[in-house]
Amino acid sequence: MPRVHIAHVFVVASTMVAAFSPAASAVDKPNILLIFADDQAFDTIHAHGNSEIQTPNLDRLSARATTFTHAYNMGSWSGAVCVASRMMMISGKYLWHAQKDHAKTTQLYQEKGRMWPQLLEASGYDTYFTGKWHIRADAAKTFKVAANVRGGMPNQTEAGYNRPIEGQTLKWKPWDKSFGGFWKGGKHWSEVVGDDASGFIKTAKKSDSPFFMYIAFNAPHDPRQSPREYVDKYPLDNIAMPASFVPEYPFNEAMNSGRKLRDERLAPFPRTEYSVKVNRQEYYAIITHMDAQIGRILDTLEASGQADNTYIFFTADHGLAVGRHGLMGKQNMFDHSVRVPLMVVGPDVPKNTKIDARVYLQDVMATSLELSGSKKPEYVQFESLLPLINGETDRGRDAIYGAYLQGQRMVTYGDYKMILYPSISKAILYNIAKDPQELNDLAGQKSHQPTLSKLFAKLMELQQETGDELDLTKAFPNL
Repeated sequence: MPRVHIAHVFVVASTMVAAFSPAASAVDKPNILLIFADDQAFDTIHAHGNSEIQTPNLDRLSARATTFTHAYNMGSWSGAVCVASRMMMISGKYLWHAQKDHAKTTQLYQEKGRMWPQLLEASGYDTYFTGKWHIRADAAKTFKVAANVRGGMPNQTEAGYNRPIEGQTLKWKPWDKSFGGFWKGGKHWSEVVGDDASGFIKTAKKSDSPFFMYIAFNAPHDPRQSPREYVDKYPLDNIAMPASFVPEYPFNEAMNSGRKLRDERLAPFPRTEYSVKVNRQEYYAIITHMDAQIGRILDTLEASGQADNTYIFFTADHGLAVGRHGLMGKQNMFDHSVRVPLMVVGPDVPKNTKIDARVYLQDVMATSLELSGSKKPEYVQFESLLPLINGETDRGRDAIYGAYLQGQRMVTYGDYKMILYPSISKAILYNIAKDPQELNDLAGQKSHQPTLSKLFAKLMELQQETGDELDLTKAFPNL
């Protein structure tokens, strides 16, 4: 894909990492701040083209950032897609290799000092964590400082599911603290994360060591709760219906997801315009509320005097459907669920710039190692983004691999994306260059059979690279 520059002037920063060699002292190294959202799709930032949503602080970050417009999560081995995404991030390993290590995370990584923050600590960093952890290791033993370590999500009452139904009284209200959820403990979890991060920054200012902060919001994961003032910013009449809306996705049960999946039970079947608009209203509201906390973090960083020597990464673990293609969750291979926002801000990083090259969100891990002057261990499979950022190359991944359990496989290659459902031998093909909303399936057209075969061959290559042992040839003998 072509590289697009929004900034009028682009300076190649060939010396970006020269000062951060392994021989450099700790005080010469930059700070690294990861702000990590949960369930935030790539197209939910106002500055990136979504006119409905209000994200003034992410917009502010975007003005200073190089933005990767095509950042992907590789997929998941479970319905909790966030677990796989975070395990890949913390280990640096591709999907199925990370799965094999997941059950033994403590022995393989934590005890041997091989987890991401431990690698940076070995390079002289003070490490801090707050928020959503969600992997099999002890955050308190993985970071020097860990506060308010949260699980995947708070308990949600049944009132939060199968709703809303038009004409029925609304029992669930995002601002009603009696439902618990993100209100459990008296203060919204996003606000707690903002408090912790601001406190970390003030503490780090007193240290002679650089810092690595892993700031992990649970938002905008459901239950999509926020103060009423944020919900009121989004009247239902102003919420547009997605172009890909259908009452129900026709291949639901073939996806290893279906009607029984927790995420899909958030809204009633069949999907209605009303239920989708309310869910999107609450999704936007919790993002805007999180955005306010991000603003507090950025303000504290600037006030501390450390901003000029800090690299900021903003991304999410995966996206979310929220009514697109008849789906609510992230357990699918559509762009709304596999693509995420990814912004990088820092010394010598070009501002207000977009890079369309395809990357994985977990490339952030390898990038931070290069910035810190750490040698990337052989087991880390993700790649640094710095060659793209500093203009050494304009090529990202030539193809992107995706998988969900044994029920879905995906490859994006050239202008096309192919999705496979092996259990029913179903192939779907989109020209995502011309059809970015993924509306028109081309797989049934004879003229596109060579394209399907080409993408299938590429997918089989990527299966080898990612450790995928699923045999697709039996389900697709003609590809």
